[in-house]
Amino acid sequence: NDCLLITVLTHGELGLLYAKDTHYKPDNLWYYFTANNCPTLAGKPKLFFIQACQGDKLDPGTTLINRTETDGSSSSSYRIPNHADFLIVFSTVPGYYSWRNTTRGSWFMQALCEELRYAGTERDILTLLTFVCQKVALDFESNTPDTMIMHQQKQVPCITSMLTRLLVF
Repeated sequence: NDCLLITVLTHGELGLLYAKDTHYKPDNLWYYFTANNCPTLAGKPKLFFIQACQGDKLDPGTTLINRTETDGSSSSSYRIPNHADFLIVFSTVPGYYSWRNTTRGSWFMQALCEELRYAGTERDILTLLTFVCQKVALDFESNTPDTMIMHQQKQVPCITSMLTRLLVF
C-alpha cells in the first residue's frame, strides 16, 4: 500500500534540471531510491513527475485526416532488478520545450491533476497517464501571436515505466 511520489516543477534543458543555485541530472532524483540504495522501498512503486523543459525544440504538430483506435508462479523470496518499480514522467519529450499558461500553470500538471481528480481511484496509473498524454497533445496549443515561431505549438508528455504491476491509488 506504500509508494513514493516526487514531483519537481522547475526549469531545465536536455539532461539537466535547474535548482536555485545549481543544476543536476534528472537521474540524481531517483538514484538514491533504487533497491540497492534504499532497501525499504524495494518492491514499492516510486513515481517521479517532472515539469521542466528538456530543450528548446518546438513541435508544431501534424494535422491528421483520419484517426484510428489501437487496442491495444509464487515463492517466499525472489530477486528484483534495482531499477524495478519506477515510473518517470516528464512533461515533454527529450529536446523539447515544455509549455505553461501564465495564469493556469503548466499544461502537463493541469492535465495530470484533472485526470487524478476524475479517475484517480478507478484507473491504473499508466491508463491515467495515457489520458494525460491525450489531453496535453489534443487540448492544448500555444497562443503567442506576437511571436509567430512560438505560436500554435504542441507538446506531449514522455513516460518511462519500469513498474512491475498495476498501480491504482
